[in-house]
Amino acid sequence: MRILVATDAWKPQVNGVVRTMTTVIDGLRARGHEVEVLGPDRFRSVPCPTYPEIRLAVWPGPGFDRMARAFRPQALHIVTEGPIGWAAWRWARKQGMPFTTSYHTRFPEYVQARAKIGLGLSYAVLRRFHNAAEATLVATESLREDLAARGFTRLKPWTRGVDLARFSPEPRRDWKTELGVQGPVFVHVGRIAVEKNIEAFLSLDLPGSKVVVGDGPQRAALQHRFPEAFFTGRLSEGALAAAYAGGDVFVFPSLTDTFGLVLLESLACGTPVAAYDVTGPRDILAGTGGRVGTVGADLRAACLAALNADRGACRAHAERFTWEACTEMFEKALSPVSAL
Repeated sequence: MRILVATDAWKPQVNGVVRTMTTVIDGLRARGHEVEVLGPDRFRSVPCPTYPEIRLAVWPGPGFDRMARAFRPQALHIVTEGPIGWAAWRWARKQGMPFTTSYHTRFPEYVQARAKIGLGLSYAVLRRFHNAAEATLVATESLREDLAARGFTRLKPWTRGVDLARFSPEPRRDWKTELGVQGPVFVHVGRIAVEKNIEAFLSLDLPGSKVVVGDGPQRAALQHRFPEAFFTGRLSEGALAAAYAGGDVFVFPSLTDTFGLVLLESLACGTPVAAYDVTGPRDILAGTGGRVGTVGADLRAACLAALNADRGACRAHAERFTWEACTEMFEKALSPVSAL
């Protein structure tokens, strides 16, 4: 098939949405499909306010129409609800072409955290967007239940995977020697932004040390407020895996993620997880009985309990999540038509 993917999140952005879509698209191409991606790099764009590393397409509709017609897609998937996503939505509705969407990000909660806009209005907009699709792909069962309760329809499961060769228990970064510290090392990896709730992790009274890997708009403020924590900045893939593996516990304080690929990456490196009992961690750690980490309402208690997890079990649990399964579920969910 000729598959058109419309997304506001694309390279060089580094986040879970981009990692998921680049991996799935590689998998689709390996299966013989022709995939065209219309992302911010294909349009005139401007930096997102408060988030300059993210580019937002400016009036992408005419360009999208021209490029989509030239490609003559047999299936359309809309990844995000930004300017390009809405341009694709309008184009598909005008053409009478069925399409699928995916729900990657809790934008209502993000917008509320940044702009104090009520959840009701944001969810109403997103319902209109996604309920027009033949299927909306969701990463976890708890997310499906939450969206269904909010009036979203035609929700289909779509798991995630992890690169088990790239993320492995060895080599391990020796944080204790490097930092000259004793006791356990609690690590967080991800975008340093207000919606990730990293302050909740850094505010915890924990034994040992705290390491934050990544970059983002809140980094400078958090470094100033928590000088005892060690901030590495963004790391390359090999260094990132070693950073995960060198931690005693991976702490995931987010309350708004829909999955959390970093959880699988940490587990693949043999490092147990501590997180709140919310969508994502709740689903990934379901049925593990504390062997690979702990979720709960008390993040400090979860961190201390995770110190007793089994690193071998962490790796084994991560091996259950494959990108092959993720790609196959995506492929089967598409709504193909004869070429336009």
